Amino acid sequence: MHWRRHSRVVTGVACLPAMLLALAGPVRAQPVEEFYRGKTVTILVGFTAGGGYDVYARLLGRHIGRHIPGNPSVVVQNMPGAGSLKATQYVYGVAPKDGLTLATVSRGMATDPLLNDAKFDATRLTWIGSVTSETSICATWQTSPIKTWDDMFKREFTLGGSATGADPDTFALIMRNLFGAKVRLVTGYPGGNDINLAMERGEVDGRCGWSWSSLKSQKNWLRHISPLVQFAMEKNAELPNVPWAIERAGSDEQRQVLRLLTAGQFLGRPFFSTPDLPAGRKAALRAAFDATVKDPLFLAEAEKIDLEVTPVAAPAIDAFLADVYQTPKAVVQKAVAAIQK
Repeated sequence: MHWRRHSRVVTGVACLPAMLLALAGPVRAQPVEEFYRGKTVTILVGFTAGGGYDVYARLLGRHIGRHIPGNPSVVVQNMPGAGSLKATQYVYGVAPKDGLTLATVSRGMATDPLLNDAKFDATRLTWIGSVTSETSICATWQTSPIKTWDDMFKREFTLGGSATGADPDTFALIMRNLFGAKVRLVTGYPGGNDINLAMERGEVDGRCGWSWSSLKSQKNWLRHISPLVQFAMEKNAELPNVPWAIERAGSDEQRQVLRLLTAGQFLGRPFFSTPDLPAGRKAALRAAFDATVKDPLFLAEAEKIDLEVTPVAAPAIDAFLADVYQTPKAVVQKAVAAIQK
């Protein structure tokens, strides 16, 4: 038998490796369990240590490894910057697309490309799930004269923020630009925990984008704050006396704008990996996440530290974002105007 290239007979052992590869067909993909065995998965947190995203990431990190095939080690690292945009862009465009890097960032990052022209495509990220949907509140410290919804419209007060697109900034700007509250935004704090300390020091009156799930676990804070308003896709039954922003909207158009601006609350505490993940590893990470949030050991630890667990599965996140990114341009433009500094 001869192999021919044009009219010349090809001979010699130098050709054998190529011939054998051709006969062997496609190279077998490495099994998921074999890939992860002995490896380390890193969970990046887009904020400083001590805040709600950090606490949820460390809780997940202590349990998800035993549900990933091959049982890799899991470490959590903080990568603060630009309201968690730094970590998002790192995972989107820099981190190896091998399934060893996960991240949790501001839930508002999911709509940041739509509202703030952020340079990534949220629908291409590999979402693996969210530990909970979320309600965020604006609240003031006990020494502030601003203690109710009505107080926000009577005199100027300061709210702490971190960066464009982060919830503390977004919701403070909504109150100022959409509702007319007398908010002065003081931004640039690395994370929510830093804003909390600024409240204690008297640098600002309060903050927005404070996750109710996180706040419930910090009972020392609850005694010292006044909740002013809640932002969520639905009113939180645990906060019956705190005004719901959408309920205070003055028109149908304003309600549409608010629903877009609060869309990130559906994601709550989101976790994702890089785009273009190998299908097997994507499926394994999603299955591991789903198993972890039902794991009795995980749930027992969450209950012990008063963390809410109302998980959202990855396919629901994909479908939700696909719908959000179909929002009419006129509504998007109104929403963009509502969060301008």
